[in-house]
Amino acid sequence: MYNVSMRKFYTIAEASIILGKCKQTLRRWDNKGKLTAFREPISNYRVYRKKDINAILQPTLLTDPIINFVKPHKKYTVLELFAGAGGLALGLEQSGIECVALNEIDKWACQTLRHNRPNWNVLEGDIKSFDFSEYKDQVDIVTGGFPCQAFSYAGRKLGLEDTRGTLFYDFARAVNEVRPLICVGENVRGLMSHEKGKTLEGMISVLDEIGYRVVPVQVLKAIHYNVPQKRERLFIIGIRKDIDINYQYPKPSNRVYNLRDALKKGMLYQTDVPKSDGAKYPIHKKEVLDLVPPKGYWRDLPLDIQKEYMGKSFYLGGGKTGMARRIGWDEPSLTLTCSPAQKQTERCHPDETRPFTVREYARIQTFPDDWKFIGSTSQQYKQIGNAVPCNLGKEVGYSLVKFLNAYYEKSNSEDSSISFANAI
Repeated sequence: MYNVSMRKFYTIAEASIILGKCKQTLRRWDNKGKLTAFREPISNYRVYRKKDINAILQPTLLTDPIINFVKPHKKYTVLELFAGAGGLALGLEQSGIECVALNEIDKWACQTLRHNRPNWNVLEGDIKSFDFSEYKDQVDIVTGGFPCQAFSYAGRKLGLEDTRGTLFYDFARAVNEVRPLICVGENVRGLMSHEKGKTLEGMISVLDEIGYRVVPVQVLKAIHYNVPQKRERLFIIGIRKDIDINYQYPKPSNRVYNLRDALKKGMLYQTDVPKSDGAKYPIHKKEVLDLVPPKGYWRDLPLDIQKEYMGKSFYLGGGKTGMARRIGWDEPSLTLTCSPAQKQTERCHPDETRPFTVREYARIQTFPDDWKFIGSTSQQYKQIGNAVPCNLGKEVGYSLVKFLNAYYEKSNSEDSSISFANAI
């Protein structure tokens, strides 16, 4: 690989991702003197010294992790919708929650689920064709990573029927049919601002109508939940209104795992990542990425190559930090996508000029090495890229177990009091 000396600065976009803070926070830190920004002499871009960023990160990396583990007091069950390749379901299983049934429309993902968990009841097909009433009062939790779709809001409070035709409608319909103690919807961070927040507001309104109070919506950063990846997921959690128990999100850990933790033997895995198939770059792209150092991206290329490789994107605004990006061993991976060689979101291996392999992808998403993905290589990438990281699912699972333990403990206590009163 062509030897390029490492840059000494991060752009504000890079610093925002690495520190997990929004750009406004970084500007505020600059004003307060907590993290000083400098200006590039040519472009006048705001940049930050790497040693200053590392000084802020260092205490975080050395802090002991937060432990969210809690043991279930009894068997708890979940019905999962839009299950994909099983990242969330597997994480919940690892936390002690039993999966009663899973619905998924993608045939390859269904084969993946059946191959790895022959005992799971996989309901293959369009969610619209299923009636979930048979699970009424039979499961504690309903989960679903429904796709974000807009619906007509027009400034009014929405009811269930107003969302008909969207996949959120089918998620809410299933919750209404099953009547679980708690429901969990997850989505991309962008749902928070979708249609200027009206889409999320409408969803909360629908859950309220069918009898579920939604706790404050939160975006959970995967790097704070033992995942070596800067992925963010928004969670919408509704509690049945007859239940007077508060839900608390899992506590974030201060320990941040990096790519070396994902692919090498260490605290996350007991062995180096297994060999597997993977995508390859076209010759032209490989020649360009050969010039990019670990933790570098298109700005590290010579100016003429930048312009040629970026095309029209070179003249557009924004950091475009995913283009020609090579991940470093000592940083978490950027969010994985469904296509590892896509030009806008390249994720190049630190040492070799190639995309991550299928098993490397799976490691970064914290799937166990024995979780096999069925289908072509591109189908496997798609399943992994769409998944909820298993470790994030496990930590959310612990928070659900904690909630259910409290609910059943309170219910048993009240039943005992009633029985004692009747006996008297």
